[in-house]
Amino acid sequence: MYKVMQNQISSNYSNNLLFVLSILECIEKLTIYSEGFDSSEHFFESDDQQAYNASCHLLLAIGEETKKIDSSLKDEISFIEWNQITSLRNRIAHDYRGIDPDIVFSILKNELGILKLALNQLLKIIQPDQILLEQYVNTKYFKHLSYLL
Repeated sequence: MYKVMQNQISSNYSNNLLFVLSILECIEKLTIYSEGFDSSEHFFESDDQQAYNASCHLLLAIGEETKKIDSSLKDEISFIEWNQITSLRNRIAHDYRGIDPDIVFSILKNELGILKLALNQLLKIIQPDQILLEQYVNTKYFKHLSYLL
């Protein structure tokens, strides 16, 4: 499905649209998964680590999608340490048991809003066609992004 969507995009930087939307969807889900938790310990232990494990997976996905965004586009948003996002992805993928739940929880509570702001700025640079954006946002893949319309 993503490949079909990607082939429909034609403007400058617009091949990055799906990567940005995917990251934004992950952020929305991470916000949902972490709301109501007031400590990393409670977050880690809750429901047999279900929210924690799902969150780690989504952080991994964010790192993977971040690697795909054009470097020149990422250079437009200098207040984000894009390489740290990729490094976190690598750490989760290759040292899962070595991840500190306090760090994961801190990222969820303190860093996602900044990344969301940056991604919304990237969308302004990309300037996606409104009809195409509506088509994407109205799929099951991006159901938490209706605020973009």
